[in-house]
Amino acid sequence: MRIDKYLKVSRIIKRRTVAKDVADAHRIFINGVLAKPGKDVKLDDVVELHLGQKIIRIKITSLTPLKDQDMYQLISEEKRSI
Repeated sequence: MRIDKYLKVSRIIKRRTVAKDVADAHRIFINGVLAKPGKDVKLDDVVELHLGQKIIRIKITSLTPLKDQDMYQLISEEKRSI
């Protein structure tokens, strides 16, 4: 599944176009490598998002949307200094 679609389906980012814009702005890393919007994600990938002043790290636990269950595990969420 594409990273922009995954972020939308997992409800980390509200809209797919916003997720695409975040990737185009070089703010998404998959396993430490800069990711483009079309980059495919796999189970157990570690995704790092730079959203505003937050850095969010998640581990992908599912690629299929499950009702009332997260598709990811939050590793860390921290504020960064500008």
